[in-house]
Amino acid sequence: MAFKFNRSSKEPMSEINVTPFVDVMLVLLIIFMVTAPLLTVGVQVDLPESSADSLPEETEPLTLSINAKGEIFIQESKVEYDNIIAKVLAVSKNRTDTRIYVRGDKTINYGRVLEIMGLLSGSGFTKVALISEPYKQR
Repeated sequence: MAFKFNRSSKEPMSEINVTPFVDVMLVLLIIFMVTAPLLTVGVQVDLPESSADSLPEETEPLTLSINAKGEIFIQESKVEYDNIIAKVLAVSKNRTDTRIYVRGDKTINYGRVLEIMGLLSGSGFTKVALISEPYKQR
């Protein structure tokens, strides 16, 4: 079993260079790892449309969602109305300057969303905002 190390320049090189392939796959892996958590939100809510500009995000905000059935969720865990403030304080580590986004389904009563926003504001939270979908071209 002998190997021929002295190749002539006329023979084609039969080795495959996989380095560019590995580089591209690693970049794609990093991109998907970063964007995948941003694309998933645990509670299905049909948001209303708005022409307002989006707010810049420094840190990940706390999301409070109200689905079409009127159930309230903090991030992805269901919470009862009476326990909202206690759970929000626990999740935000008693920081009232935590940014809280309220996501309300467009089929529920607007007063219900305002009631929860008022409850949060009355408890000392200063950065409470509504989430909506941008207008779609019709």
